[in-house]
Amino acid sequence: MTETFADILAVGGKTNSLGRANEVIAVVLEDKQRLEELYQCLFNDDAWVRMRAIDSIEKICREHPDWLEPYVDKLNEEVASSDQPSIQWHLAEMYGEIGLTDSQKQFAIEWLTGRLATTEVDWIVAANSMKTLVQFANSGLVRRAQVITLLKIQLRHKSSTVTRRATKLLQTL
Repeated sequence: MTETFADILAVGGKTNSLGRANEVIAVVLEDKQRLEELYQCLFNDDAWVRMRAIDSIEKICREHPDWLEPYVDKLNEEVASSDQPSIQWHLAEMYGEIGLTDSQKQFAIEWLTGRLATTEVDWIVAANSMKTLVQFANSGLVRRAQVITLLKIQLRHKSSTVTRRATKLLQTL
């Protein structure tokens, strides 16, 4: 019997490690049809499997963003509502990598804005959301003034990494 992706992603040594995720990535890169099996791991009961799955999907997206384009609506409808920080920070990255339709861009902008409207957001979610929203502003998809307001909110974040990133990004706008 062969291992499922969920079985492979469940094995990881320390729980915060990526475990055998690179094996899953390699399989999907060799056989795009297996992407759906990996996507289904985002709904696994085990939060570590979900974390390793979204990390794997985002790494595949870096190489083949077009492979994830058919999944954008599903990600928006089924995954974006997750309160798991690792899901959110990888989704924030993927929004900046995937070709989006106008309605998908609008969803992504609203979703990213929601993350940055408060300082009570995970620091990596904040950092990746800021990066992608600034990218959207530089592409003319969102008003710079709106992004500047959100970056100023993040200047009050408890994470010094977030405040440094917000300061740096403000200088670029």
